[in-house]
Amino acid sequence: MLRAEQVTDAVAYHGEGPCWSPTWGGLRWVDMLAGDLLTLRDDGSVDRLHVGDVAAFVRPRARGGYVVGLERGIALADGPDAVPTPLPELWSDTGVRMNEGGCDPSGVLYAGSMPYDVTPGGARLYRIAPDGDVEVVLDDVTISNGIDFSPDGTRAYYNDTPTGRTDVFDVVDGRLTGRRPFFAGEDDHPDGLTVDSAGNVWVALHGAGRVRCVSPSGEVLTEVEVAAAQVTACTLGGPTLQDLYISTSRENLDDPEPGAGALFHVRVEVPGKPVLPYGG
Repeated sequence: MLRAEQVTDAVAYHGEGPCWSPTWGGLRWVDMLAGDLLTLRDDGSVDRLHVGDVAAFVRPRARGGYVVGLERGIALADGPDAVPTPLPELWSDTGVRMNEGGCDPSGVLYAGSMPYDVTPGGARLYRIAPDGDVEVVLDDVTISNGIDFSPDGTRAYYNDTPTGRTDVFDVVDGRLTGRRPFFAGEDDHPDGLTVDSAGNVWVALHGAGRVRCVSPSGEVLTEVEVAAAQVTACTLGGPTLQDLYISTSRENLDDPEPGAGALFHVRVEVPGKPVLPYGG
């Protein structure tokens, strides 16, 4: 088992969605319920940009700038540090918020939601095309979490956390089909995930203080220990894409660990893939 080192102070109440992109200078993640984007600078300092009541995820745009998930939709920014402009909301129900998102190789954004009260089946997974067309991909989701694609783009991995497992889809003509279980551990609460250049799936295990790496065939390759139980998401970045960054949360903890809400890091052997940008 590897052990991650703490990179920042506990700067986030509910840290989520780390994403590495040279377009904004490296590592960015969100303090979700504060509505802030966090950017890790070379000197270890953290910049904070407020974007709304909720900041659910962030991804670069192919044309420059970034897309960010807001409480009930997305917003687009034209520059790396610009304040984003919200697009029309995807839903009106104030009891549901955006939770996680990721892009496919063609620039389509998949963005999922969750009910604040975690009502089973109360969330959706949306497909947002580069031209802005929106459709519902899954309509019976509870906590839509990590989504990422295999290096060749033929598979998509996805977590609906209360199911206790990671699922896999086939990608056929740009569509997700054939959903089936990929991996489930005992008492798992899979949160965010990322796929490396060998097709291995790194899954943040919320409540367990671990990130697990699973091969494309379903074999557990390694685990990373994190000194904060509420591990939320992970990504691979750095100059060689071999730096695994891990976000954590102290949400709803009466007595959180000192590192809860901090960003963690560990060096791994297999590099990641360059981040897939949104085409819109």
